[in-house]
Order: sequence, then structure tokens, then C-alpha cells
Amino acid sequence: MESKEMLSERRICQCCGMPLTDDLLGRNRDGSPNEAYCKWCYADGVFTYSDMEELIDVCIPHMVKEGFSEDQARVYMKEMLPKLDYWKRYEQLSDNGQFDEFKRQLIDEINALSVEGMPKVEKLNALVGSYVNLAYRLPNGVEVKFLDDDTTYLGTQLEAEFGDHTGADRCFGVIACADFILIATYGAQGADPELVLYKKR
Repeated sequence: MESKEMLSERRICQCCGMPLTDDLLGRNRDGSPNEAYCKWCYADGVFTYSDMEELIDVCIPHMVKEGFSEDQARVYMKEMLPKLDYWKRYEQLSDNGQFDEFKRQLIDEINALSVEGMPKVEKLNALVGSYVNLAYRLPNGVEVKFLDDDTTYLGTQLEAEFGDHTGADRCFGVIACADFILIATYGAQGADPELVLYKKR
């Protein structure tokens, strides 16, 4: 476990505690980098997390890949997060639920599309474009990417409720922002992506 002294010795996101390098910095509304937050927690001047438990649930799978047990990761996060500036000043920094309301509106719009085989979306997490920017083959054979690698979107991955014609398991990927909703399916590790829907908002 890291002490307060250790936390202050290196630059970490003041929302999630992730070590910060220049390529991971969040962006202010004017596009300038914000030295205090990562791009998953702070995008275009907006904080993407208002619920500490939700943030912990998002971080745990990544920490397990780094050797933590799930219990160790949860205990560590519960001890560390309250020491970080965002959570200490949450009342001052929060937007009184405006971003949460925006997420709820997006979820309602996505579920209203009633995409066959896609379970209902329950929540959306911050996703950086470069991690989810798959190339889709259009009917004319051209491959196209629709996302900006440096933009933070809201999205989720859901297990499809049917198998495709090859019998392989596929997932739905949902990406959304103020401008559009994108829904795709793909196999393991994003293999063989197929665009299902791209809808302007």
C-alpha cells in the first residue's frame, strides 16, 4: 500500500490514482492538457466519474491483470481514492449530476434502438478512442475508422445473446458521445469487427 508521501512523489491522476505520463493526460475544454487527471477520468473539461464504487469496479479488472487479487485491489482502491484531490473536493468539483444525467439520456437512446441480440445497456464507462477505434470494412471494401484516437468517449461491451453463423461468440461494442452512437460486433480481442449502426444525434 502506498503512503501519502509516496503518492505525492510521483504524478498520478487525482481521481483514479493511475500514474500519469504526458500521453495519458486529460484535456481541458480548450484542448490544453490537465496535469492532474488522466483522460479516462477527465475529458474536455468534464469529470467522467461521480461514483467511487463505479470507478473501483472499472479499475479492478485492470489491477487483477497486474497481479492483484480482486480483494486486494478493492481494499487498495478504497484506501487510496479518498486521499486523492478529486474525491476530497468532490462537492466543489462535481457538476451537480449533469454528466450523470447525460449518461442516463444516452443509455435510454441506445436501448430505444432495440438492436437484435444486444442486451440492454445498464451503464457507460469512459473509453479513450485509441483503445476502441476499430477499422470497419464497408460494402465497397474500404476500411474506415470512425473515432478520434485522442478523444474520450462513453461506451461498454456486452456479450451478444446469439452466436454468429460460424458459431463463434461475439460481443457488442457501444460507443457514444454528444454527436453520435456507434454499435458494432466483434470476436475475441476485437477480431473481425462489423459495424451494426452509426447514428448521428
